[in-house]
Amino acid sequence: MGRHSRLVVPGVALHVRQRGNARQDCFRQDNDRLVYLSLLRAHAAHRRCAVHVYCLMTNHVHLLVTPPDEQACALLMRDLGRSYASYFNRRYERIGNLWEHPFRSCLVESREYVLNCHRYIERNPVRARMVEAPWAHRWSSYAGNAALHMDPLLTPHAEYVALGLNDASRQAAYQQLLGVADDEGFLRSVREATDGGLALVGDELKSRLEQAGARLEPGKPGPLSKREAGSPSEEEAAQLEITY
Repeated sequence: MGRHSRLVVPGVALHVRQRGNARQDCFRQDNDRLVYLSLLRAHAAHRRCAVHVYCLMTNHVHLLVTPPDEQACALLMRDLGRSYASYFNRRYERIGNLWEHPFRSCLVESREYVLNCHRYIERNPVRARMVEAPWAHRWSSYAGNAALHMDPLLTPHAEYVALGLNDASRQAAYQQLLGVADDEGFLRSVREATDGGLALVGDELKSRLEQAGARLEPGKPGPLSKREAGSPSEEEAAQLEITY
């Protein structure tokens, strides 16, 4: 079955997951992760994508980013993937694809979904039993978002900022939020939405997307026509600035 086109709304965050090809390791040493984060910062700035959350695992990466336009996230992941793969292949004298293609993503909007996505990404090492608490994993945005140290890569999401009236209250609220285990229902939802290129959004945006003909529910197996797949017409997509 062919993959449905990617759903993007400029100014709305995307949860992005990219795995190593055949789930092979894409980070072998700490220096690899340092290189990846440096490249992420440079390419995100170039494409004007705001990075809110990140977590580097052993064989995959999670990001929460907000693109300014329809193509920015795809271009960011293309440029970042190529740059890092070039470094990795040179360093380890290998050839071939490093990344599984295409990367997976889903729209994330509303206080509930954005904050749950923060927790989902930064608690990934805890769920994988790599560490006992989010702060113990060096290669995530937790320390920056919990104000344990400055992280120049991060741009706070509006829902994160709304956690408190000042840095101290925001820090306390965020640490409390990340201290709570993930809701199993959200885990299923975010994984399904990311794998299917769907949306985790509030009622207002959901209504707008539905009116534009966007596909918001998992499709049935088998090939579908463009209209059967829920893709809006060019005119409808232009009205919402949605890209597929």
